[in-house]
Amino acid sequence: AANGYLVLYCHKNGSRQNRIGLTVSAKLGHAVVRNRVRRRIREIFRLSQGKMKQGYDCIVVARTRAAHADYWELKRAFEKTCKKLDLWETQA
Repeated sequence: AANGYLVLYCHKNGSRQNRIGLTVSAKLGHAVVRNRVRRRIREIFRLSQGKMKQGYDCIVVARTRAAHADYWELKRAFEKTCKKLDLWETQA
């Protein structure tokens, strides 16, 4: 699944926990910018664990627009892509 900020690939991993892999291209900017994007995505993933289905490997590819996005834009983008892939637990 993809949107303007992120591309998310997911695959069942056979365990009871989720894992994340991050890819941030040098096209995004210098190391400071790339590391900021990585930290934000990692934190969004960590805080979303309670709402996500468990047992998936997720690879997140940051697009160039992610370098200029704030935390909340990235969070919305991550949640939308998770919902596209049916990784989000439905609220009953």
